[in-house]
Amino acid sequence: MAEPPAALLGPLLKPVSRSFYLSLRILPRGVREPVGLAYLFARAADTIADTRLLRPADRLMHLEALRDAFLAGAAAGLGRLPAALAAHQQNPAERILLLKLPEAFGTYQALPSGDRAAIRRVLLAITQGMRMDLSTFPGEGEGRVLALQTMEDLDRYTYWVAGSAGEFWTEIHLAHRPALAGWDGEAMRRRAVRFGQGLQMTNILRDLPRDLQIGRCYLPERMLAAGALTPTDLLQPRNLARVRPLLLGLIRNTLALYDEGWAYTLAVPRREWRLRLACAWPLLIGLQTLDRVGRAETLLDPGAVAKIPRGAVYAILARSAARLISDAALDTYYRTLRARVHLSVAAA
Repeated sequence: MAEPPAALLGPLLKPVSRSFYLSLRILPRGVREPVGLAYLFARAADTIADTRLLRPADRLMHLEALRDAFLAGAAAGLGRLPAALAAHQQNPAERILLLKLPEAFGTYQALPSGDRAAIRRVLLAITQGMRMDLSTFPGEGEGRVLALQTMEDLDRYTYWVAGSAGEFWTEIHLAHRPALAGWDGEAMRRRAVRFGQGLQMTNILRDLPRDLQIGRCYLPERMLAAGALTPTDLLQPRNLARVRPLLLGLIRNTLALYDEGWAYTLAVPRREWRLRLACAWPLLIGLQTLDRVGRAETLLDPGAVAKIPRGAVYAILARSAARLISDAALDTYYRTLRARVHLSVAAA
């Protein structure tokens, strides 16, 4: 029997994704369940892909089992996956998340067919990106660092793990929110892809030193070579001055993606205020994160975190909500935060 969505999504998602949970809670009720459920499955897939106590080949096998379950549309396809992987989780919230996968499938099967199809498509895309992680990079304990080869590889990766989520988000809202009937669906899907890719690039830049420690460099090797750098050079914090011009170039590219996301946000009718805030918040928070990345003197130090404090997050929530009824006021707030993003070679 399917567990009620509110009982399933709230307790499971809040501990494993506090930032996304803010946007999920503000969404209109009709879209909250399919969006939240898709994110729950994506977090479960991410937990599978990141179970470091298992070899990458074993993680790929379990990831394939999850994909097969979606292709079959039945929880039976999971087999022993939840119990087998839960035993390897050190985070209690992630352990519970995996054990609840069969109940999540029950809720999934109770959704309308269109929502199920959209969730299946986005999960297959996201897990394709995780396949790329597990097949491209070495195991975490191998002591090697490998990089993606080209900017095209990076673009493909960010599409799979985040741009596809923007498409899904748009599809679900178009299906459930009559106020969006005037949208150009194809144009908004394209913007949504760039929106998602911009948020994923922010994660990549913020998490650069911790990813390097586990052998993953998302900065393409050809781009590094143009700056006379190798992926291994990024393991040395003293090389930040050499890396910074490349990082700032990526921040500029990311800001262009944000502008697409912001155009998407302002295209949301003001009466759809919940959706507008759910779109605005990650972009506004992301701008402050990008600013911290651009200014960080210790960006290559795995012990440092370019993360904005909780108080600053709450201030963004309040200030954006206060400007919600005016396109001009909301846009001015975005432009102000965007202009503050540090883009000069010498860190402040």
